[in-house]
Amino acid sequence: MYRCLIIDDEPIAIRVIRKHLSVFSDFGVVAECSNALEALPILQQETIDLIFCDIQMPQLTGIDFIRSLSHPPKIIFTTAYRDYAVDAFELNVVDYLLKPISFERFTKAINHFLEQEVQPKEMPHSDDLSAKTRDFIFLKADKKHYKINLSDILYFESLGDYVIAHTAGNKIISKERISHLAETLPARRFIQIHRSYIVSIDKIQSLGPGFVEIKNKKLPVGRNYKADLARLLTD
Repeated sequence: MYRCLIIDDEPIAIRVIRKHLSVFSDFGVVAECSNALEALPILQQETIDLIFCDIQMPQLTGIDFIRSLSHPPKIIFTTAYRDYAVDAFELNVVDYLLKPISFERFTKAINHFLEQEVQPKEMPHSDDLSAKTRDFIFLKADKKHYKINLSDILYFESLGDYVIAHTAGNKIISKERISHLAETLPARRFIQIHRSYIVSIDKIQSLGPGFVEIKNKKLPVGRNYKADLARLLTD
């Protein structure tokens, strides 16, 4: 059982987090605090695995509170403000959730936490290798299945029920939804930056305000993906 602490000065926000968390049987709420100072004695008395922490709170901000801890637990920031994303990820937080927090986005944050907690497992047999562990994928186009090395891919672009796989010297249009690719591509090598774009992390040349540059082409960054992208600055 993962023991959680919720720190937020908004009762509604606490209720939302508690409700979302209740779906996950391996997680339990040890305490709820309306400000960071209330949380200090709890951290001294209890073992806490994960803190859900607001940023703008009276007396002490969430960021200053986490900085004050010598050995903080894992942190997921929950805030209505986008401006603190870079500061937050400098603290090596698990995730940065923007209010109102949807259950889908909350689940993604929980998965990030579990990915950090899980112990390395025995390497799978070659017959069991999935798309997340292979160095290539197959995309169907023109009644053929094209094998594409992951290292050759610059980015994927969505066209409704189709995607365009952009490589250094070619484009392949396949009847495939980008949401499926987002689930199957290895997260260590690819990141979704927009509902219409997934990019190769290794091919990113620069990050700018609202865009990613690959091969001198600027691709837009959706507001719901900025927190994930900010993680790259500190990983």
